[in-house]
Amino acid sequence: MLTDYPLDPLNSGVFGITHSPHRKQVSSFRSGGARKRSQSCFFGVETLAELVWEGWEPGLEYTKSLSLKSIHGKLQKLNFRPPVSKFFNTLFPQTILLSPGTSFSLPITFQPVEKCEYMDTIEFEGKEGSFQVSLHAVIPHYVLEVPDTVMLPPCAAQHSSQTSFVFRNSSKLQTGFRWSVDHPFHLSPETGQLKPGDECKVQVEFKPKGVLVYQAEARCAFGDDGENSCTVLLHGLSKYPHLQISSAEQEEDCKVLEFGSVAVGDSLERHFEIYNPSAVSTKFTLSWSRRPAHMDTVFRCEVREGQIAPHSVLKVPVFFSPLMVDCRSVDYLCLTCLGAVSKDQLRVSGSSIGPIVFLSTSVLDFGCVEEGTEVTHTLQIINSSAVLAYYQFDVNTGHSVFSVDQPVGTLPGNSKLPLRVKFRPNQPIAHHKILTCLLLHREPLFLDLIGTCHSEQLKPAILNPRHLNVYRLNLLRGLTCYPPDILSAMLEEHKLKLDDSGALQIPAEDNSTPLYSPRSPLEEYFHSNSAPEAEFGLENTSTPSKFSSPHVTAQPSELLFYDGTTTKSVSITNHTKGKICLAWTPGTNCFSISPPSCELSPLKSTTFRVTYVTNQQNSFHAEQLECYAFYKVLKDNIYVDDHTLCPPWCFTVRVSGHSFQPGKEHFIPSFSLQHSQIVFPALKQVSYRNILLKNTGDLPLTFKLDSEECPSVCVLPPIGLVPPGHHQILTFRSTPCQDHPASMPLTLKLNASPKHTQVLNVVAVAEKPSMAVEEGGSLFFKPTAAGSCSERTLWVKNLSRMPVEFQWRLCGSDQRVLSVLPDSGTLQPNESKVQKWSFAPQEEMMYNLKASLMCWPVQTPKCKKSRLTVKAVGLASKGCLEAEHPIIDLGEVLVGSCKSFDLPLLNNSSCTFSYCLNTQQSITVTDLPEAMIQDPLVMEMESEKGTIPAHCRLQVRCTVKLARRAHYCWTIGYYIINASGSSVGEKPQSVCQVQAEGVYPTLEVTDVRSCGSVERLSKLQLWHFFNLDTLNTCLRRDPRPSELTFRVPTRHSLRRCPAVFTSATMDFNFSAAPLSSEPSSILLMFKNTGSIPVEWSFLFPEDQQIELEHWAENGDFSPSELHLMKVQDHRLFSVSPRSGKLQPSHQRAVQFTYRHDFVGTNSLPVLLKLSHGREILLHFVGVTVERDRRYIHLPSNRHSFAPVAIGGFSPPTQVYELYNAGAVPLRYHIDTIPLEQLMEENFSHPVLQCLNPDGDLEPGHTALVEWIFSPLEAKTYSVDIPIHVREGDSMFVTFEGHGFDERHSEPIQVKDGCIIMPGTQNIPVPGQVVFLSQERVCFGDIPVCSRSTQIIFLTNVSHTDQVLYKWNVYCKQTVKIRPESGRLAPGESVLTILTVQASGSPTFYQQDLICEIILEEMLIKYHKDLQDWEVDVKRQKYEFTITEKDLIQEGQRDRSTQTIPPIRSIDQVETPSTRPSQAKRKSQQQTGQESRRCPEPPNPALLHLGVTARSHTLMEYQSHFPTRLNTHYIHRSLLDDPQFQQSLTQLQPATPVPTSAPSAAGSQDPKEMTGVFRAPPADPNTENPSTADTQKMSECDSNLPEEELKMKESICRLPEFCDLVEDILLNTLQNLMMEAFLGELVLTARPRIIVLPPSPARKTRESSAEYRRSRE
Repeated sequence: MLTDYPLDPLNSGVFGITHSPHRKQVSSFRSGGARKRSQSCFFGVETLAELVWEGWEPGLEYTKSLSLKSIHGKLQKLNFRPPVSKFFNTLFPQTILLSPGTSFSLPITFQPVEKCEYMDTIEFEGKEGSFQVSLHAVIPHYVLEVPDTVMLPPCAAQHSSQTSFVFRNSSKLQTGFRWSVDHPFHLSPETGQLKPGDECKVQVEFKPKGVLVYQAEARCAFGDDGENSCTVLLHGLSKYPHLQISSAEQEEDCKVLEFGSVAVGDSLERHFEIYNPSAVSTKFTLSWSRRPAHMDTVFRCEVREGQIAPHSVLKVPVFFSPLMVDCRSVDYLCLTCLGAVSKDQLRVSGSSIGPIVFLSTSVLDFGCVEEGTEVTHTLQIINSSAVLAYYQFDVNTGHSVFSVDQPVGTLPGNSKLPLRVKFRPNQPIAHHKILTCLLLHREPLFLDLIGTCHSEQLKPAILNPRHLNVYRLNLLRGLTCYPPDILSAMLEEHKLKLDDSGALQIPAEDNSTPLYSPRSPLEEYFHSNSAPEAEFGLENTSTPSKFSSPHVTAQPSELLFYDGTTTKSVSITNHTKGKICLAWTPGTNCFSISPPSCELSPLKSTTFRVTYVTNQQNSFHAEQLECYAFYKVLKDNIYVDDHTLCPPWCFTVRVSGHSFQPGKEHFIPSFSLQHSQIVFPALKQVSYRNILLKNTGDLPLTFKLDSEECPSVCVLPPIGLVPPGHHQILTFRSTPCQDHPASMPLTLKLNASPKHTQVLNVVAVAEKPSMAVEEGGSLFFKPTAAGSCSERTLWVKNLSRMPVEFQWRLCGSDQRVLSVLPDSGTLQPNESKVQKWSFAPQEEMMYNLKASLMCWPVQTPKCKKSRLTVKAVGLASKGCLEAEHPIIDLGEVLVGSCKSFDLPLLNNSSCTFSYCLNTQQSITVTDLPEAMIQDPLVMEMESEKGTIPAHCRLQVRCTVKLARRAHYCWTIGYYIINASGSSVGEKPQSVCQVQAEGVYPTLEVTDVRSCGSVERLSKLQLWHFFNLDTLNTCLRRDPRPSELTFRVPTRHSLRRCPAVFTSATMDFNFSAAPLSSEPSSILLMFKNTGSIPVEWSFLFPEDQQIELEHWAENGDFSPSELHLMKVQDHRLFSVSPRSGKLQPSHQRAVQFTYRHDFVGTNSLPVLLKLSHGREILLHFVGVTVERDRRYIHLPSNRHSFAPVAIGGFSPPTQVYELYNAGAVPLRYHIDTIPLEQLMEENFSHPVLQCLNPDGDLEPGHTALVEWIFSPLEAKTYSVDIPIHVREGDSMFVTFEGHGFDERHSEPIQVKDGCIIMPGTQNIPVPGQVVFLSQERVCFGDIPVCSRSTQIIFLTNVSHTDQVLYKWNVYCKQTVKIRPESGRLAPGESVLTILTVQASGSPTFYQQDLICEIILEEMLIKYHKDLQDWEVDVKRQKYEFTITEKDLIQEGQRDRSTQTIPPIRSIDQVETPSTRPSQAKRKSQQQTGQESRRCPEPPNPALLHLGVTARSHTLMEYQSHFPTRLNTHYIHRSLLDDPQFQQSLTQLQPATPVPTSAPSAAGSQDPKEMTGVFRAPPADPNTENPSTADTQKMSECDSNLPEEELKMKESICRLPEFCDLVEDILLNTLQNLMMEAFLGELVLTARPRIIVLPPSPARKTRESSAEYRRSRE
């Protein structure tokens, strides 16, 4: 196999010597060979680095000069040290002065004493440093320059590639060389001699046998005895060769080259291509597959072998020249190449067609003609095909009463040729001649020529076409051998009768007369030309009574006058039972016959003499002597009955002769023969073939075929003459036999000369049908599942030369298991056909089956059939299909989108089987029965049906497109498909389950923050203003179909206010703020709560509008459109970012901003679009008020109270919020007159009460108005209450309340932890450094007079800033938080305790605590600036500056008698209301008297803490929460008891009772009490074992005196003691929580229990207690 390498050594594209800057020099010494002496520079001195002596002899002196040149800019002084050795001498050491650009030559003498190398150095030293020059004396040695690496072009395996490289002898010695290298490399020449400086070119041949990367070292030995060597690295890469045949058609896994229909005798050329897809050049060979013996070669390919370059195409021509008409020819061309792993085959096929010729009429009736006259008739010969037709009428114009003007010629395709036929009788008889029209490659045509000649003396009966039809019927019935008189007598005697056509027939009771069969055209042609040998052969191969015998025969039928004889005889025999007359047609040529006529008795013979006399020398002659034979009784029509009239018989004798004298050279023939080989079909039956002999010369051409040379072949005509430019159609007849030789020669003698002959090869060998089956007749099937079907192919080839029909036969039991297609058919000679076998077992077992192939020739279907047996072996097993995973969970899939996945199927069985997958779908939707969901199947499989091989894993691509948000489950099963294509089994077998959850993109608001003008709004208010509960509910719902009109944001509208496709609409109320105040910014945290990505967009109207050209704009706008344009143009509302994409579980903060630039209410419709999901229309609403306007902002003019149960004694107190959105304080008043009316309508029962209808409200603050809703009936109450603002607007609010019956419904509760918004902060505000651990605290349902505590942590996340915090608590009687203020260091956290003290009446508690955060650094800076300002103000109090302008103004002021302004104290500092105007400040700046503004304190950052709870009466709490009552400590006084309060109102004391100081229990403030776990106080006179501490104390102190015990018990019952214990326990828990929050304590750690020994102190106490009891 091929191996990939990281670097391709052949990628450079140039093969041979690799590119390197230097060639390798290899010498016999380490020092190398001759080197190039280059100049070197040392410290500004240019000289040689090495001085070398070569070609020296010992005992002599050699002097060289070392040149030193200064290239420095200054004068240099050099000192040198002479060589150390005595072999190198130089001048005495001295100083060398070198000016810039000058040189100095230092002579050095070398005096060698022996033949060896010498080395020394001269050292030069200058101011900048020293350097050395080497002195080297070398001796001659061998040096070769060779390349390092040679790369050869890649080649295919078992191919070769060549390249060359050059190596050089760089030494001064002549050397020999010898190369050696391993296979597959070869070098040439391997040895040789190189003179000094010579080069040698070496050819490298790379001839690999395998597919590898080859690398070898070519070693070259050189020198005297080869003691030196060098190497060259040779690289070669071999690859697999691969060639492909490319053709237009392909069938049965074989390329096809179809020629179509080609005329016989023509040749058609077509091409196919051979493509080389590999990267190497490949050699190939083309060869024809083995053909049957003696088969004609009709296909020809001149390309036998060749070579194709990489990625190239070679066009190969193929010629088709058919020889036989209406024959299908098939052959196979095999493409092979060395080293290839496969072969390719091309099937070439073509059909032969011949001309289609017919005559315009089959009978020409010349009628009755007087003797000596001539009659001419015309007919047409028609060629209806496109093939050129050769025709020839077998007639001689010299010795025949009938003649044709164009007896020989050609007829082009689709043409007609008119022919004129003449009738010129010379004897008063009836004439009938069957004129044969020979056609090349077709059967002959016959033309009946009839005519009657009358003379004055003889007037025979006139023939007409009806007589010919009757005669042919009588001939087949064997009655024409009787003369007409006998037939007339038999007709009168009723031995014969006439049929409907007028022919004679023997009565039905007499069956002695045989009935002959009609002859074929070729048989009729040979019969009419009296070929006895042909008839003899026919009789031998056919039934004797099949054809009628001839009436008159001539023997011999051919006469040759080549031997100088002028007279020869011919014998005529009468085979009839009547006397006949013979009349020869006289001729005008050199042939004559005598006597010209005679009579011949029945079954007798007579002889005629034929004479050949010519006056022309050296010429050829040939004729057909024509003779008419007829019954004697037909001479006169008096004795002839029209019913028994028999036309005459015409037969001919062919004669040929020449007038060449002996020894005279005959004409040299010029001819063409088509074809020289005559191949008869391989059937043992009479067969015919014809060839065309053309005379291409200017002289006549005679021919003769001697049948004695080949007795089994008969030819017509055997002799004849072909005029110049004419042709002769020769027809051969033979009966092939198995005993015949493979080729029989038949000599064609031309021009009566033995020198001019042409040998025809005749193949007439009979064969039996021969078929071949692939794999030797054995058919093995792979293991197959029972009930399934496996297939394989088998080639069947026809090895005979005849078309063969075949049929497969299987026994009855095997037919149920084994089948083949096609089971029958026809195979042309040398044709192969693929048979498709199917094995469909029914049971698990081993099958041994047999099939018989019956074949027979197509021409003889009734002959004995040949048989070929094929053995089939197959194993049946059980197939099973499994899934790799029994459950495939696709997770969440976007509804409406497609999700594809692969379903891996496993076949662990040993058989291959076909399957059909079945899918059942079930859909589960929450709150919707499954029966109501009848959705169509939403899962599609690419291939539900298929075949899986044994021990194989198959992946089926599936795609789901969910239609709704639901849980989908698909159960996938399978059926095994049997051989008939139907499924096996009634129920599908389960494979796996596929689950998917259809989802839409989900988005949820998890947090909300406010900045700017709405910073003081609580999270609850923001949540209500933006309707976030409704928004989240809508986002969780499924989109409607109309919302999916545009699945992604699209500009789709031409209007400024686009159409809305959703019914989900809500308001985003940005509250209100004064004009020109900071923008109202709200941050919403959007979170992707699903498992698929979600793309969201906030689409403003301009984002949905299609932009139009200006000319398309309409100038008329409605008020709403104008308002919309104003809001969008001034960007009053903005969203940042306006779009985004969130991955699952990711979140993103979106800022919504409203700018207070215009007074009034501004709105903007914005569409929240989730791609492929919901559309929600958001109405952005913002209000901007004047700076001096008193304004209360209500998010809605309708408010609903929490439902309250009817029949209760203590309805809860509920609150309603009023927010001052203006810039000035206001006073409000709630009109209670509608409440009084409501009370009157309900029997004076206060259904709705307002506890604090009046109040003052600071800017930006919220007032809590308390209400009590006490329903009288279980219904909904509604009342419109006016709210008045002093010096402001009034508004109406509709208050609604719903009363319900507890007996029919559960009470409304505030459950712990179930709040409508998140309790933690998810959105960090820019610049925020302090965070709360909780922003919402819900205490849930609590009893009245109880105290609840919650721990909250305040954390400073800054690493550098220290902050100060302070809590603002407006209702300290109910809510307390400690510590209320403090300081937080960087990274510090503080534990904060939140306490809610419930009052004595049920109440809905809802408060917003604000924590102000200020950076200490900013506060310090503020105080510093304030001190500087105060100093500056004090300085300005006593300082003033007088300028000239002030003097002028003062003088003017005096002249106008104006008073000076009053002097103000420093306390009268300018307030914002008394701040000077801009003009005054400008004048002050010009005079330098502008006072410095007072610094403003830093604005604190606000943190909101929401607190919610609901208190219930004790009875109500105990009834609804019986298990939770003991978890609260109830602290109350008599004043808190409603019954006690009612009793006090009933009592009226006479005298006032002086009041004393309240007790400790009564004087304790309820808000200071804690509600830890404690049971209600018990009777002081009884023990209280409710607490563990009391029990423990009672056990420990049981031995104390009784007074002390009673005192301790009374102390434990005191509320103060319980409060102390509760405070201690609370502080302990708080400390533990703080340690856990800081990570100092792990609450989830496993406790460790250590068992300690008893304490001695405990023993002492126990002993002392026993001692006291003993004393008592």
